[in-house]
Amino acid sequence: MNEHRPREQAPQPQQRRAEMRVRPTGPIVPSANVSGHALMCVVAIMSFLACLTLGGVSMVRATAQSWQSQISREITIQIKPDDDLDMEKALADARDLALTFAGTKSGTIVDRATTARLLEPWLGGGLDLDELPVPRLVVITIDENNPPDFSAMRKALTETIPQAFLDDHRTWVDRLVAMANTTAMIGTGVLMLVFSAMILTVVFATRGALSGNRHIVEVLHFVGAEAGFVASEFQKHFLRISLKGAGAGGLLAALSFALASIWQSQTLATPETDQATALFGTFSIGYTGYLGIFAIILVIALLTTLTARLTVMRTIYEIDLIRSDPGRTDVFQG
Repeated sequence: MNEHRPREQAPQPQQRRAEMRVRPTGPIVPSANVSGHALMCVVAIMSFLACLTLGGVSMVRATAQSWQSQISREITIQIKPDDDLDMEKALADARDLALTFAGTKSGTIVDRATTARLLEPWLGGGLDLDELPVPRLVVITIDENNPPDFSAMRKALTETIPQAFLDDHRTWVDRLVAMANTTAMIGTGVLMLVFSAMILTVVFATRGALSGNRHIVEVLHFVGAEAGFVASEFQKHFLRISLKGAGAGGLLAALSFALASIWQSQTLATPETDQATALFGTFSIGYTGYLGIFAIILVIALLTTLTARLTVMRTIYEIDLIRSDPGRTDVFQG
């Protein structure tokens, strides 16, 4: 007795196409390999250096602007001692004469005790100013937006008190501005070098990845895969690497500035902190500095992605040249 078994139906064409669509495919570029980890470390280092440079330039420029603002708000009248000069009267006369000019706000005579404290680091304590030919100072506060006529003031002081000398600090302001501009130029140069080194590194890493997967790229391209499709696969791969590396470097730089700011706030009034503050100001870069770090992360990721894409497109173009010229014997070298 024969049993009738139901015959298995063959899969329909639509079902076969659905199975083919859901079948997983492997990436052209391996998601994790030694070269990828090495490139990630290089990008992280470059990002860290770029963010440190940006933060350092921002701190120096902010400190220079603070110095410039403080100096430009005051001028100093220096009176040299003389045997026939009544120093206290000369100081009062110089202050009163300076305040007669438009653009001046107030005047302060630096007293003997303050003068002695200013000289103490060089001459030691217990100074007797009567025995030393130490000049005395008058500090005049001026309007930054509407400064007085320094030439007229200097001439009037010289005619009234020959021992008086007016210092408007213009020389110091010019030097601070020049220093800030030089620092900004050096920082910009360092950033350009960092970005150039990173671009070259990405070019070599992309060519290395192409060399390791050259046969896959050639087969895909020969069977009809467009150059843009192959380039997009490499582009996604290097975008992930650059975002991870740049993010790690930027985060480490931001953490370094935050820790430096905390250390500075907890070690105030110490010689080391005072010297660091005098040179670099506060180590706080503010929200604009952290926005700059975030911008550098995005710039590095964008440069890495564009460099990888252009390198792949150039490489596929070279492969097409080799295919179109049978007489050529050279092959693609990574």
